[in-house]
Amino acid sequence: MSLKMQYSLEQVQQWSPFVEQKIQHFPGLKEAASWQELWAEGELYQKVYQEVINAVDEEELKSLLRQVRNWQMGRIGIRDLSGLASLQEVMLTMSDLADALVTSALDWHYARFCQRYGTPYGRESGLQQEMLVIGMGKLGGQELNFSSDIDLIFAYPEGGDTRLDENSTAKRTISNDLFFTRLGQAVNKSLTEMTGDGFVYRVDMRLRPFGDAGPLAVTFASLENYYELHGRAWERYALVKARVMAGDATDAKYLFDILRPFIYRRYVDFSAMDSLRELKGMIAAQVKKKGMKDNIKLGPGGIREIEFIAQAFQLVHGGRDKCLAKSFSVNDFAGLEIIILEKRVIKL
Repeated sequence: MSLKMQYSLEQVQQWSPFVEQKIQHFPGLKEAASWQELWAEGELYQKVYQEVINAVDEEELKSLLRQVRNWQMGRIGIRDLSGLASLQEVMLTMSDLADALVTSALDWHYARFCQRYGTPYGRESGLQQEMLVIGMGKLGGQELNFSSDIDLIFAYPEGGDTRLDENSTAKRTISNDLFFTRLGQAVNKSLTEMTGDGFVYRVDMRLRPFGDAGPLAVTFASLENYYELHGRAWERYALVKARVMAGDATDAKYLFDILRPFIYRRYVDFSAMDSLRELKGMIAAQVKKKGMKDNIKLGPGGIREIEFIAQAFQLVHGGRDKCLAKSFSVNDFAGLEIIILEKRVIKL
């Protein structure tokens, strides 16, 4: 949908110190050609990826990740506040930006880790192994906003060891576990480290199996075993929005074929209903404890409650009704949210 510009760049700068700061840092953003045109689907991703992946060393990688992110955030902010972009466009472009930044950082480090440690291969399949990055929460649902952190899980298909070839500088092989743990640490550092250009994202890895106590990167078998033996209701709820945002598409499909029976039960799961009641009770207790009864996002009738209702139906019936077994975002319920928010504003 094409929208008409409602507010000038001067007005946008008066409203937003954030946009004003980005324009001061990137004077090219003053040019209407930088932000007036709606890019085609996938264009932002390709532009960002190509800019970052060509970094010559780690310092340049960190600089490019931050410089590219800041420029794109300025562009998205101008389009949003000037009235050129719809809510859906803003959410999707913010999420595409995160996908491109994380994927380019992952691919850049992976190529150099293969040179340093050898290329990881599966013990049983004999196939080359690559890491998947699973986006959770707002990132998984493609509904990031300007202040969102990102929730990630690192996974890879199977254990094994690296193999050395003519491009490797390593003198000995290492296990896939060690390879992907170090790779995850490198990606995380590239995104979170504070430099003169700021950071790329705040990254939360606590949604992985066993949280901070668990390994940073896990095999598909370990994920399946964990959810089968230890998975809790809130983890099923969290996985409804999970999305592989970086890594091989075939591996991604295989992984979610493994996880689907845990997330969506074939028959109506009455125990899941009890668990969801308990989870909803815990959320309500936290809202009450923190005095957030009239909070538009977290209070009764707020955005979080709308999401909970929708995802509860997905968990209970998604195993039989395949159209429910997908990741819905806030955009899918925008009309309902507007109605709820109007009522809440009137009440307040």
